[in-house]
Amino acid sequence: MIERIAQTTHVVSTFWVLVLAAIVLVDVLGRYFFGQPLLGATEVIKNSVVSITFLQLPLAIYRGGMIRSTILYDALGPNWQRGLRSFSNVLGLLLFLGMAFSGWGPALEALDVSEYEGEGALRVPTYPVRFLVVVTSVIASYIYLHLMILDWTGRLGLEKQQVAGV
Repeated sequence: MIERIAQTTHVVSTFWVLVLAAIVLVDVLGRYFFGQPLLGATEVIKNSVVSITFLQLPLAIYRGGMIRSTILYDALGPNWQRGLRSFSNVLGLLLFLGMAFSGWGPALEALDVSEYEGEGALRVPTYPVRFLVVVTSVIASYIYLHLMILDWTGRLGLEKQQVAGV
């Protein structure tokens, strides 16, 4: 279930990147050929970068794709490795829970006051991005908790093999 959610958020972010590429292309061509940029392109791109990044986080976390250094990890025994993985999972869980809780109020406020980015022809609302950060932070927190439970019950290796298709 959680793998499907992580993959879905990643697919959505991939399509979003393609849409942004089209927006950038139209903006550049409009500037070059007609001397007229695509109105609102800057605002859409600024808000989209954050959204795309957060949509890619769940799958990166689930597949173990976060940046890590293995110098210390490889020198430790299996029990210490599990302890270090648990410590890392707890830190990730707390970080993303903190982001979710701290982002909830500003997201509600942005919705309440109709906060937007940009002036003139296109005004991009910011509340969808703020809520997306909250939701993906909750998902990321759950994934860290899920991975820690799998690790401590001895099922982490089995699930990782299934994810890798082994």
